[in-house]
Parts: sequence; C-alpha cells; structure tokens
Amino acid sequence: MKRIIFLSLLIVSLSFTIKAQDLDMPFGVNLAGAEFAHDQIPGIYGKNYIYPTTEEIDYFKSKGLTLLRVPFLWERMQPVLGGELDPIELNRLKTFINAAQERNVWIIPDMHNYCRRYVGGTRYIIGSSEVTISHLADAWRKLAAELKSYNNIWGYGVMNEPHDLLENVSWFSIVQATIQEIRKEDMKTTIIVAGDSWSSASRWPTFSGNLKYLKDPSDNLIFEGHIYFDDDASGSYKGSYEDEKASETTGISRAIPFVEWLKKNNLRGFIGEYGVPDTDPRWLVTLDKLLAYLQKNGVNGTYWAAGPQWGKYKLAVEPINGVDRPQMKVLEKYKFADKVKY
Repeated sequence: MKRIIFLSLLIVSLSFTIKAQDLDMPFGVNLAGAEFAHDQIPGIYGKNYIYPTTEEIDYFKSKGLTLLRVPFLWERMQPVLGGELDPIELNRLKTFINAAQERNVWIIPDMHNYCRRYVGGTRYIIGSSEVTISHLADAWRKLAAELKSYNNIWGYGVMNEPHDLLENVSWFSIVQATIQEIRKEDMKTTIIVAGDSWSSASRWPTFSGNLKYLKDPSDNLIFEGHIYFDDDASGSYKGSYEDEKASETTGISRAIPFVEWLKKNNLRGFIGEYGVPDTDPRWLVTLDKLLAYLQKNGVNGTYWAAGPQWGKYKLAVEPINGVDRPQMKVLEKYKFADKVKY
C-alpha cells in the first residue's frame, strides 16, 4: 500500500513538473477596467469600473493574442478583510473567465493593488497591523478555491507592482505566505510572482533577485517584470521620443537584466506590462525590437492596455469605431514566445 501511495504521489508530482515546463507562452494584452477608480470603493459598476466584454475576447483572439491579463481590485472582491468574497464581483470575474474558456483563451486574474489596500478610507501597505500578510494570503486562498476548476487560467497574478514597502516586511515574505495558502486549495495552477520596485525588469536583480529562493510545493511559478520605454520607465510618456531619451533598443536594454536572471536561475518569466504611445512611429520600432527579443528568449507578455473605458488614451489598443490602433500592427506579429531551455 505504501508503495502504491508513493507512486501515486510521484505521478502527481511529475504532472505538475510537466505543466510547469510545457505551459504555452502566448502573448496578449491587459484588459483593464475592473480596477478603475481604485479610490472609489466600491464604486458604481458600469460607471466607475467595468469588466471587459466578450467582444473584446473575440477581437484579440482574431489577432492571435490569446492571453488576457484582467486586473481587479481586492477591496471589491473581498469587501471585509478575512471575510467572504463578494458573490456579485466574483460572478463578474467568473463570467468573463467562462467566456474566455469557451473561446480557448487564457486568463490571468490580476490583483491590481500595488501591495496596498483601503480600509475605512485609508490606504495601508500590506504588512501593517491594519492589512497583514495573512489578510492577503486569506484572500488568495479563497480565490483559488473558487477558480481552481477552470482550465484556462494561465496563472494567478498575486499582486501588481509592489513598491515602497515597509522596512521590516519584505515582498519575499508576503508572497511566500501567499503561495503557501494558495497551495492549500490549488496544487495545479501556476502562480505569477511580480517583482518589487514596480516590477521593474531593469532593476530586477537588485530589488527582486531574492525571489529565486521562493518555495512552491508544485514548483510552478512564473516571474513577472514590467517594461516601459520613457525616461523614468513609468509609462506616462510625458515628453517626445527625443525628450524621453528613447532609442530602438531601449526596451531590450531594460529587459536584459530580467532575462539574464531567468537564464542564470533556470526560471520562467513573463512581462506583464509594456506599452507605447500612438503619437510617433518610432515608438513602434522600439516595441517591435523588444518583442522580438522576448520571443527569441522564451519570454511572453501582455501589452498595456486595452479595455472598454480607455477612450483615446494614447497607449490603448482598444479599436476606435472599429479601426485598429497603430500599435496593433506590431502586436499581432507575436503570438507565442519560443520554447527555450536555459
């Protein structure tokens, strides 16, 4: 009997390893909207914030972009710390995931909270006495219990862009506790770990290099960096191409520290955000060269951003009156990252 149990556990363990190694690495977009109006909690659905539509799934799939990162707010999903998930908000997310599953499109549910949360009108950093590490881990355990049966969740996006955390509470300790709670409910789904310091790919070795020591019982983690091409790497693009000191290889130079870290440590990576304005065609060249570099090195990503409420936002790739945005001619060239072995 013990031998049978051991073999069964070995088979399960191997299945997780195979999943971790062989998961497709598609490119896609962020479908933003559910995280809008983060300072208006809960906000009015359909006015302050909204989930993406099935029409958007169809549009991006038609372009060959089959990975959709879907930001949401913790405060709306779990109104009371340690409490139950809000059934209405959870159903909105599930409805979208179901629609994507019917279309064979991957989803990343992304908690878009910057390692912070509002409580009683005040925003606290995770690790404070008001919003503890256990609170975040509890929320993700409950989300995993609700979402683990889906077969199109590419990974759980634990937290978007942690930054400027408390001196005595590391991002490593926060995410390690969250991994442990998720695995109490779900040993199958990939967990996506964003980097510290706004998930900067260029600053990764300095701020996020220690994440290689994270322990996952399923050995199924993907690490998430972000890359923007303006001078301060914020994605605000306040100046011209010249003012932002950009070049054709700006994206590559900012990706290299992250990609080399992945190679050195035999880990998998993903770029959760990158985007360029539609104001100057030279930005498209910079974007194209970054995506070619990522594809060659086995790293996929999701463009920032699309979604039903962007309007004329200069980085958006949401069509306007049925007309593609200029960035789309670059994005649709890249469907999957190459499979490489480090």
